[in-house]
Amino acid sequence: MAAGTRVESLPEECLSHVLAFASPTDACRSSAVSSAFRDAADSDLVWENFLPSDYREIVSRSVSPVEFSSKKDLFRRLSSTPLLIDEGKKVQA
Repeated sequence: MAAGTRVESLPEECLSHVLAFASPTDACRSSAVSSAFRDAADSDLVWENFLPSDYREIVSRSVSPVEFSSKKDLFRRLSSTPLLIDEGKKVQA
C-alpha cells in the first residue's frame, strides 16, 4: 500500500474530526492504532464533542475550582466524580 493512501498519513486535524464522531471509548481505543491516531484522539477537537454543550456553565457553577489540562482531562473529571454546584445546593452527575 502506498504511503499516501494510509489513513495514518492524513493530517491530525482530519483524524480528529473523524474521531469526534466516535464514542469516547472508541476514541481512546483508537490510540492503540498508531502515534498519529494517539495524537488525534488526544486533541481537544475530539473531546469538545463529548462534553455537554453547557460544560462551561457547569464548571463556572462549581463550588470548587475545576482544574484540567485538556478537554479529555475535563471529560474524565466530569464523568468520574459528581460536581458540587450552585453554592453546594446541587450535584452535577
